[in-house]
Amino acid sequence: MGNSPSLNYALQVASQVSNTDLAVLIIGESGVGKEAFSQIIHALSARKHNPFIAVNCGAIPEGTIDSELFGHEKGSFTGAVDSRKGYFETVNGGTIFLDEIGELPLGTQARLLRVLEAGEFIRVGSSKVQKTDVRVIAATNKDLLEQTDKGKFREDLYYRLSTVPIRVPALRDRKEDIPLLFRKFAVDFAERYKSAPVQLDEEAKNLLINYSWPGNVRELKNIAEQISVLSQDKVLTGAELGKFIPAGSSNRLPMLISNQQGASVNGHEFANEREILYKLFFDMKKDVTELKKMFVEILKNPAITSSLQHVPYSNELAEIQHQEVFPQSGLQPSIGNSQPVVIQNHTPIQAHEEVEESLNIMDKEKELIIKALKKHKSKRKDAASDLGISERTLYRKLKEYNIEDL
Repeated sequence: MGNSPSLNYALQVASQVSNTDLAVLIIGESGVGKEAFSQIIHALSARKHNPFIAVNCGAIPEGTIDSELFGHEKGSFTGAVDSRKGYFETVNGGTIFLDEIGELPLGTQARLLRVLEAGEFIRVGSSKVQKTDVRVIAATNKDLLEQTDKGKFREDLYYRLSTVPIRVPALRDRKEDIPLLFRKFAVDFAERYKSAPVQLDEEAKNLLINYSWPGNVRELKNIAEQISVLSQDKVLTGAELGKFIPAGSSNRLPMLISNQQGASVNGHEFANEREILYKLFFDMKKDVTELKKMFVEILKNPAITSSLQHVPYSNELAEIQHQEVFPQSGLQPSIGNSQPVVIQNHTPIQAHEEVEESLNIMDKEKELIIKALKKHKSKRKDAASDLGISERTLYRKLKEYNIEDL
């Protein structure tokens, strides 16, 4: 819903491709309404009277996703007490929407590619090839082309899916649609809760438009519902609206966001904010370690310590000019406007080799996973929750780093 040029173009492409059976790849940030586009394409297609199903690929564990999509035979794995049809079998003749397609394991990607190319699939534990006539609409909030370069997504599947790409713009890129969407949501919630719809004055409307909306339309809808339920006044001012908008959300972690979904800091690419935080913590630890070493060296040298005790300080902040630091090079530190302190009869500081710890993100990630498994006594579910990742992602990381249960 809206009237921005970028949204209208995306809707035009969806309308034009709906009457074909081409695979469609919907690209956009989380919360922009990618599933709504898949429903539009299905509703305008010749398959509109046939089944439609939406599958979140990131929510299905890696060990069972093949069974969910393609079905399995009785006894094909532990717990398979009966044969089961998969989505590609039950939705035959209809449309299947695969959200977060970038989360599919590589083995499942190969099976999906076979469905797209030949309309064939094999149940897990079976050798019988079955036919299916299903239109595939995929969606992602990642740069799949970048994922192919990293070996996390099949290049042939990417080009097979992206026959017709549709880019759904972020809400912050179509500011003229924000008041319209808010008014629509406010009316819907007023009907649901049997109350008068909330309205905004000019100050509140400007605040709503200038907010960055990291959660896109989903976040706008949630805030509209909060206001409809909790607001006492039905005409909101900017100050009242500010109570419902998250404070400090516009001042997030300092990072450079590229045109893709990944983030980069000093030329290094990171998948999410968690990895950036790890990198910052490691840099801080390195700086603190270097400061400790510097003070230890000063305390070990009696000549420097005794000399510094006689240095006069002014009431103002002393400016230290490091003309020279160590005597073997003829260095003489001076503080403020006082006379330079000449360091004599000292014990030379022995040169030492500093060994820095590894700052490799993968090494630190492996270390954190091992610590979490030890902490929770190899209980993967608890370890994944503590790490802030899904159990499926933890399972994949264990295989990637070849980590055995501890």
